[in-house]
Amino acid sequence: MTEILLIVLASIVLAFPLGLYLARVMRGGPMRGDALFGWIEKPLYRVLGVNPARGMSWRGYVGAFLLSNLVIAVLVQAVFMTQAWLPFNPDQIPNMRWDTALHTMVSFLTNTNQQHYSGQAQLSYFSQMTAITGLQVVTPMMGLALVVATLRALFGAAPAADASADTLPADRRIDVGNYYADVVRSCVRFMLPLCLLWAVLLTSQGVPSTLAGGPTATPIDAAAGMETQKLPLGPVAAMVAAKQLGTNGGGWYGPNSSMPLENPTPLSNALELIGILLIPIAVVFMLGAFTGRKRLAALVFGCMLAMSSVSIAATVWLEGHSATAASPLLMEGKEVRLGADGTGLWAAITTQVSNGSVNGMHDSLSPLAGAVPMVNMLINAIWGGIGCGLQQFIVYLLLGVFLAGLMTGRTPELLGRKLETPQVKLLALLVLLQPITILAFTAITLAIPSITGTSNPAFHGVSQVFYEYVSAFANNGSGFEGLGDATPWWNLSCTLVLLLGRYPVLVIPLIVCAQLAAKRRAPESAGTLQIETPTFALTLIALIVILTVLQFMPALVLGPVADHLSLTLR
Repeated sequence: MTEILLIVLASIVLAFPLGLYLARVMRGGPMRGDALFGWIEKPLYRVLGVNPARGMSWRGYVGAFLLSNLVIAVLVQAVFMTQAWLPFNPDQIPNMRWDTALHTMVSFLTNTNQQHYSGQAQLSYFSQMTAITGLQVVTPMMGLALVVATLRALFGAAPAADASADTLPADRRIDVGNYYADVVRSCVRFMLPLCLLWAVLLTSQGVPSTLAGGPTATPIDAAAGMETQKLPLGPVAAMVAAKQLGTNGGGWYGPNSSMPLENPTPLSNALELIGILLIPIAVVFMLGAFTGRKRLAALVFGCMLAMSSVSIAATVWLEGHSATAASPLLMEGKEVRLGADGTGLWAAITTQVSNGSVNGMHDSLSPLAGAVPMVNMLINAIWGGIGCGLQQFIVYLLLGVFLAGLMTGRTPELLGRKLETPQVKLLALLVLLQPITILAFTAITLAIPSITGTSNPAFHGVSQVFYEYVSAFANNGSGFEGLGDATPWWNLSCTLVLLLGRYPVLVIPLIVCAQLAAKRRAPESAGTLQIETPTFALTLIALIVILTVLQFMPALVLGPVADHLSLTLR
């Protein structure tokens, strides 16, 4: 318990000054490090052919976001399918199969990092360093850029430089910032220095950091049938730093952070856990400094911390201290060095944040403990991914304002701007997209045994399939790894779910807030709904529970709840 409290407390304490610094970076004003960082940024702007001081409308911003993703997608797909002929491949790794390459590219492009491959066996050093680690640095900052643009529209709207005052709709005349400047500044001034620091700290704990091929060892147990075994190494520390700090997940090694080479010591385990929480919490503190609304940041922080505390307590208790935890069989799939509590803590934190890394197999969690990560990902705003978590929380905030206004007989409005039919329709689309996507693919997959690939045909098999699609939609990437997911069906179906779970959730809130910014602002009065209050915070949490837990209750009952009952009622 002490370890849990220290990790959460350290994350919050470190995140506060980091959030203030991040707010300054995203404002784009003069900073003390301009001479150094400008030396890196200015050539990038020249290559991109953009003026970082020129603002964009939401259409220009979204267009730049989608175009950059398309260009990166083509380059990364090419790397995966030609890695056998590229440099830095000392272990002679072959090219990826096209469907696995497609899924891997989309997975890392969407900041999900869901793996249907084993990193050390199917990716070269070049692929890991460029396509994988590169995306783990850039894609989180793309999500951050979208949420910052949304905050500008909602709290500080100004005329866009690419808008004509008379010929365009009002929402397209709102300046939401410059996409390229937001991504470049956040990468150069924030993400890369932090990754460098974390990589050095992890290297000091024994995480490999080399371009040399791995050594060959003689196995102690001759019964394994191997005379020698190749130990895979590589520049692991840099990738682990980027994957944890960027809420990416995935792993250089198939076993992920349960692998001693990737997570060798108790200190490295603590560093990785703090790294997972650090930036998502910092983004919440950034909200207050960036918008000047500290009470709103306190509301968001309080709601997220309350949900996080319940999630951690439930997972750790169910995994290590409940009646079902008494069975020694539950240690199967877990790293003995870390124990049941350490596995439960990691499972809770990585699914509160959209980080798919594991330090024990989630497939081996007790049934109800496995249900908590599912609920965390369905909510997708308990801290959440970098940018994505706050963007999802803004969706809940807008829905909460709409429902609270209806319940109290007031016109639904936020910051003096009315929520009307066009905005509610877009929010309703997001609300419906999640259950339709996840439940439809889960039903199809379970209905066709030849494509399902579960290692357990009973209730646990339902959990395996449901978890995979929930993880893909939530941009998390973890999985119940008893699932045989390295098939064309799983690769292609999950690719579609990954896309649906990433782009609408980032883009639609920006559109809604730009539309709100274009409305005339009404002055506050005694009848104005006050959102920065404990009462509204409770309303928000209740709304989140209704939209996630209750609408997915049948799937949770057929999966983890039935799995639990089948074990305890025998």
